[in-house]
Amino acid sequence: MNIEPGPDDSHAIFYDPARGHGLPHDPFKAIVAPRLIGWVSTRASNGQLNLAPYSFFGAFAASPSIIGFCSEGRKDSLRNIEETREFVWNLTTRALAGQMNRTSAPVAPDVDEFALAGLTPIAGRNVSVPRVGDSPAALECKLLQIEHLRDLNGSPTDNWLVLGQVVGVHIHKAYLKDGRFDILAAQPVMRAGYRADYVQIGEMFQLFRPMS
Repeated sequence: MNIEPGPDDSHAIFYDPARGHGLPHDPFKAIVAPRLIGWVSTRASNGQLNLAPYSFFGAFAASPSIIGFCSEGRKDSLRNIEETREFVWNLTTRALAGQMNRTSAPVAPDVDEFALAGLTPIAGRNVSVPRVGDSPAALECKLLQIEHLRDLNGSPTDNWLVLGQVVGVHIHKAYLKDGRFDILAAQPVMRAGYRADYVQIGEMFQLFRPMS
């Protein structure tokens, strides 16, 4: 197979991340966007509740359903999950964006972010961790594994990937339409790149896979 030549370098830039990008801000987070927010609730072994948003979050498998988030640094959520092996992911909507942002404040481990942001904790069904009752959807998870990420040299980074299997799903009935979760009505908020940039769902379209 012949490889077509790339575009003239005058129309694009290239940089090696190890050498720096030379731009005012790192474009990586803007290119890999938008991303659903990992709004994760946890409970410490002493019962202390925690709720925090994570920029790097995603779904990794459907059968079984597996989701994960990456903690940059050893934060309270990571330590709580290590202790209890449970967490809940809560969908962040446009209506909850301000409260989600409040839960990102750097507070002491004994501060309950549910109370800090004026949110309602609702007890889990299959886990001991509460969900955000104000959110239209939440996923109860049990820990599968925590991976301390390493770079190409094999050196440990300050990043921990947490993967959990979904063991319970909560959906507010108001967001079910013809048996489907109405994502447009829910209006999830997503990270869209730089420090303060977020986006919500706009126009949607459908593409069906080829049959052959």
